[in-house]
Amino acid sequence: MGNADLRQLAALEDVPLSSLGGSVVAVDAHNWLYRYLTTTVRFTRSRAYTTSDGEEVANLVGVVQGLPKFFEHDLTPVFVFDGGVTDLKEAEVDERREQRERYEELLAEARESGDAAEISTLESRTQRLTPLIQETTRDLLRHLDVPVVEAPAEGEAQAAYMARQGAVDYVGSEDYDTLLLGAPYTLRQLTSSGDPELMDFEATLAEHDLTWEQLVDVGILCGTDFNEGVPGIGPKTAVKLVREHGDLWGVLDARDAYVEHADLIRELFLDPTVTDDYDFETSLSPDVEAARAYVCEEWEVPNEEVERGFDRIEASAAQTGLDDWV
Repeated sequence: MGNADLRQLAALEDVPLSSLGGSVVAVDAHNWLYRYLTTTVRFTRSRAYTTSDGEEVANLVGVVQGLPKFFEHDLTPVFVFDGGVTDLKEAEVDERREQRERYEELLAEARESGDAAEISTLESRTQRLTPLIQETTRDLLRHLDVPVVEAPAEGEAQAAYMARQGAVDYVGSEDYDTLLLGAPYTLRQLTSSGDPELMDFEATLAEHDLTWEQLVDVGILCGTDFNEGVPGIGPKTAVKLVREHGDLWGVLDARDAYVEHADLIRELFLDPTVTDDYDFETSLSPDVEAARAYVCEEWEVPNEEVERGFDRIEASAAQTGLDDWV
């Protein structure tokens, strides 16, 4: 999920959604979806998103609740899904799995004791993006004519690459790692109420007098999804040391420190595995009725759970004058 300490370095400003109209946003699908999934599970009764066969599709409720923010402000979302996980990230994935298993044990205890508040909290913390959740999310997005891009590896890296190529205007992610991936502009807090926060890559480099490579070195010193940070080095100290010693290896030599696979980690940010095999339209023609039938009839989600979201999508079509929306 990236190192939140990078916030101390990032050039950030709040921007009104009204100023972003007409823009295209490459959304880190797993990042965005997980937030709506966990929120839905925590605040929605489980029978509302559980089919008669026992399948849980809280993601469909979350997607319908989250998409109107884009449509109502004339933003075109392009959802970028993860491909394979890099070997260097397997340790983090294993750690998250172990943490989820611990939560599942606590959840069983909470259910046995009947602690409703604790059950709700732990149910949200034990969520994962199952193959069913990913499949049904893609299907719903296609009904709504929302573009989907399949990344060969990290979705966030693919989104940043598309932004650097000018295929999209912004990356949408809560992670600060988009800075290390060179995304020119990142919109954060797209899953929150209110206006988003804009993170500016070039302004960040200029503010700290760093190159992209040096910024990545700072990130590695602080710690990333792929490595532990060097003890005693925080973001501001890392910037000072990198400027003083030139690069990561200069700092490591000076501190007699070591970062395993440092060269590979650096490459994952500066030259990640991405693809040019994507093509999408930004003039959308969502079939809201088909999407509603998919969610409510095929997956048995009560209409009242998604009615407002679908109504907002339909209303936004009229407000923006997109006559080809249905």
